[in-house]
Amino acid sequence: MNWESVSGSSAQRRWDECAHGRPPAVATGIKRVLPDRIVFTYQGDGDLAAIGTAETIHAANRGENITIIFVNNAIYGMTGGQMAPTTMIGQWSTTTPDGRGRFGEGGPIRVCEMLSALGGVCYLERVSVSSPKDVMKAKKAIKKAFENQIAGKGFSLVEVLSMCPTDWKLSPLEALDFVNDKMKAAFPLGVFKDRQS
Repeated sequence: MNWESVSGSSAQRRWDECAHGRPPAVATGIKRVLPDRIVFTYQGDGDLAAIGTAETIHAANRGENITIIFVNNAIYGMTGGQMAPTTMIGQWSTTTPDGRGRFGEGGPIRVCEMLSALGGVCYLERVSVSSPKDVMKAKKAIKKAFENQIAGKGFSLVEVLSMCPTDWKLSPLEALDFVNDKMKAAFPLGVFKDRQS
């Protein structure tokens, strides 16, 4: 646990680390103990949509008043480029050298679509960071998710389509094209849920 004073005020920031896949459970505990704090998680697709699927679904279903920033780069980017739950059909990874197959590995999990059916969810939006225009939309979505939490509206998640040129074996420019041409087709951008109360 670390504490840091916010410059020029008496407010404090705190950040915690927890086991892979468990951030929604830890965020739930922190928010329940410190309900006046803004509590958010920052998770990749392996963390959130693989080992953390249960924690994510149940926090969303209960309507926990937390914010999740979900970075989807369609691959395990921190452990060597293995197939992730969001790896697309036909996409190469170190564990799918011939591309992900629909029948052998199943299709990618679309988190926003899956969570949109749950009653406790307040806000779901999928954005991208593959252009300046997309970055500005992502910034607005994240701000809205935090505003929802401040207003006590419940669970918010912003999914961010992001690049991973190293594990995709692409140049940075090719990685931008991959997001724009492939990922946006498999994971359409937009608001999936926006409950006003």
